[in-house]
Amino acid sequence: MLYLAQVNVGTTPATLLGIIYILTSIVYFFFLIAWLIPRFSRINPSAITTCILQIILIPIPILISGFILLFQGWRLDPILQLGNLLLFLVLIYFLITDIIIKYRN
Repeated sequence: MLYLAQVNVGTTPATLLGIIYILTSIVYFFFLIAWLIPRFSRINPSAITTCILQIILIPIPILISGFILLFQGWRLDPILQLGNLLLFLVLIYFLITDIIIKYRN
């Protein structure tokens, strides 16, 4: 009955970063699907395999990390929160370059 009373979600920077991770993974997942559907018949099978692996393997760890930060972020030390923020900036850089490269082609 009181199992949900143990879930603690605070409003720390790590929690907000976790929410951003979750939203980023969902948006990136739908972007990749929207990019692949019109080009499915025009690209070769190895590129399709690579795109499908990218659709599966990239958003899932981001989503899991987001949920971990959302529910356990209040326990992180400030230096670990800074490390997560720096990893997030690198992630955003790679996602933006991937989106730019895909839209050019």
